[in-house]
Amino acid sequence: MSIGQIGIADIQIDVSSRDDIPVILLGLQHIYTTLPLRAAVFKILEEVVPTKVDNEVAKVVSITKGRPGMDQWSILVLGALRLGLNADYDRILELANQHRTLREMLGHGCFDADQRYCLQTLKDNL
Repeated sequence: MSIGQIGIADIQIDVSSRDDIPVILLGLQHIYTTLPLRAAVFKILEEVVPTKVDNEVAKVVSITKGRPGMDQWSILVLGALRLGLNADYDRILELANQHRTLREMLGHGCFDADQRYCLQTLKDNL
């Protein structure tokens, strides 16, 4: 963790909200804080890593490389929101760049306000 970053288990999610977003974030927080469940989810994520064709040879894409700011956890969080909210990429982009609790869930701290997502990054990864 970096300075200003909040651990996922310590994120305060408004449970009194009637919106869909806090419910999805609570579910993701539960997955992350329950170690056996998190291990199972990340194992599934490793199995579905995309492949790319390079010189007619299929190669598995590295999960540690790729477009900036989109690690496996970020892809899971934003993908779950996209499906759970039935939202388009523009709405997910707005939430990822402006929604404080969501940004905390993505691992951004108070000093990361300048770290923004781009529409093409979301389209390429979700």
